[in-house]
Amino acid sequence: MFRRRTEAAAPEEAPEAVKPGGKGRPTPKRSEAQKRRQQYITAPRDRKEAYKQVRERQAQNRVKTREGMKQGDERYLLKRDKGPVRRFARDYVDGRRTMGSYLMYAMFVIVLLSFVRTPITALLLLIAPPLLLGIVLVEGVLISTRVKKLTAERFPDEERKGVGMYAAVRAMQIRRFRVPAPLVKPGKKAETDGDA
Repeated sequence: MFRRRTEAAAPEEAPEAVKPGGKGRPTPKRSEAQKRRQQYITAPRDRKEAYKQVRERQAQNRVKTREGMKQGDERYLLKRDKGPVRRFARDYVDGRRTMGSYLMYAMFVIVLLSFVRTPITALLLLIAPPLLLGIVLVEGVLISTRVKKLTAERFPDEERKGVGMYAAVRAMQIRRFRVPAPLVKPGKKAETDGDA
């Protein structure tokens, strides 16, 4: 009697209805979920090992930061190098050959010449250093003035304080030691430097 009712009450099994807002898949067993969540963490054995791991991480971060700075990645740049105005100033300087970038080489040659005792070298040693410094100073002022004028035209709403000095100092640095590294080759103007 009860059996008939049970059999009659259970005809064909209807497909399980998916709840609205459900995930559309069965919930995994607890053991399976725990296996998936397991992460094998290699904890340091002692303080010495932990210190070594920290130093390795710091070294990797320093390398990453240094590479990012070299490539001009905004995330890794110092505050003084960030922004479109500073980027423009760098590209403006890097697109030109400046006397300032050769100053250190010239001074090295002068030091070598000081070991040669002749009247001509004595005269050269007297005249060359102040002459070179004067040329570099005038060049720095011209670059600073030009960069300030161009940035005022092109970036009126950006912070431009100190950009002239920034450009002049970069012009005095040896090209290969500039950070961020130059992205513009000498003689080729930057995209932002159209009519300069």
